[in-house]
Parts: sequence; C-alpha cells; structure tokens
Amino acid sequence: MSDGTPADLFLDAAIGLLQRVRDEEAEAIATAGSLLADTVAAGGRLFAFGAGHSSLPAQDLVYRAGGLALMNLLSAPGLVGVDVVPATLGSRLERVDGLATAVLDTSPLRAGDTLVIISLSGRNALPVEMAVEARRRGAHVVGVTSVAYAGQTTSRHSSGTYLKDHCDVVLDSKIAVGDAELTLDTIPAPFAPASTVVTSALLQAVLATTAATLADRGLEPPLLRSGNVDGGHEWNARVFAEYADRIFYQQ
Repeated sequence: MSDGTPADLFLDAAIGLLQRVRDEEAEAIATAGSLLADTVAAGGRLFAFGAGHSSLPAQDLVYRAGGLALMNLLSAPGLVGVDVVPATLGSRLERVDGLATAVLDTSPLRAGDTLVIISLSGRNALPVEMAVEARRRGAHVVGVTSVAYAGQTTSRHSSGTYLKDHCDVVLDSKIAVGDAELTLDTIPAPFAPASTVVTSALLQAVLATTAATLADRGLEPPLLRSGNVDGGHEWNARVFAEYADRIFYQQ
C-alpha cells in the first residue's frame, strides 16, 4: 500500500471506481434509465432484487426520498442482507436451484415489468435463475454485476452462465474479484470492500436518468419527497394514491 492513510486510500479507490463507472458505463446507464422510463410510461412496475450484501443497494432504491415511488423490493426470507442466523445460511441459499423460481411464483412481477438484479459475482444459481425466469415471464432485466468475475471464476449455475448473460442491459460495477480495495503488509488478507458504495451510486445514476427521461417526454416522474420537509407527507400521499396499483410496499 502506498503513502496515505488507509482512509485516504480507500476513498481514493472508491472515487477511482466511480470515475471509471461514469466514463465507461455512460451508455449502459443511459440505456437502463430509458428502459425504466419506458416501463413507467407503459404502466409497468419496477422491482429490485439482491441477495446478501447485494440486497443493500436494492433496498436503497425503495421508499427513498428523492427516488422513484414505483421501485419495489423483491425479497424472500434469508436473502435480504444478513437477516438470518447464522448469516452463512444466506450464502448457501444463493446456491439453491429452484429458489428464484419460487420467489417469482409468489411475487407480483408480470410481463412488461422491469427487474433490477444485483449480484456482485453474478455466478450463483439464484441471480442467474432469477434473470432467466424473469425474462421467460416477459419482464425486462437490468443486471448490475462485476463482469470481471465471469473471466476469473466458474459459474455455480447448471448452465455454466452468469447473470450478465441473461440481461437486457448490463451495468458493470468494475469491482475486482474479491471485493477488497486495500492491502497492508501487517494484515494477512485484502480489506476495505467498495461494492456497496459503487453499486448504489451506479443505480442512483440510472434512476436520475429515468426521472429526467420521463420529464423530457412531458411526464411527471413519480418521485417521493422526504417526510422531514414541510409538505413531504402530503406530497407522498398523492403519489401513493395515484400509483397505488404499482406500489407494493404500501400494501
């Protein structure tokens, strides 16, 4: 590790990744933002899914001040963050064949909707099956993953494929295999993961594009306001009422 405090070096690494995403993923961000806008304009619904720590950027999109009210979390027990004990069970569930199909069977996802699937490695059975099944049902899929994993790891899905192989749009987070940005001679393992920071920023860039695209088409983006500003609750109540049939976290 070069000169600088660990904090400085981590922040520099995160900034570097964000700059790469800005410069190298601009076209994919624009395409994903347009796809979400098309879905909203056509009366479709929006969903986000991630397992384990990949669920954190998905949760950040849902019921979020400044975010799209129509973004719903697709979830199942044991898959939302580290919500089970032992936490290692969540990692095992990501490798279970058939689980994604069961989740979709009991979800409100339908043809014409768009599902954002977040998986850093994109190699486990769950995100691959989720993408395959969602598209088979007529939904659009935006995948957020590190494409590097496909070249340096083996797939854990029976098809031998990765999340990136089953998406309408792929957003590459640029995270290195192992998700640790720093090394130090006195520490035996690499440390300081940046995937959550980068993935959250990447997805917020997509939603910003969606909102602006809708406005350019003369449509008011269904945005939420903070409940901690005057008039925020009243604003949100109007949005919830107008889009009640597409917002599932209110039901």
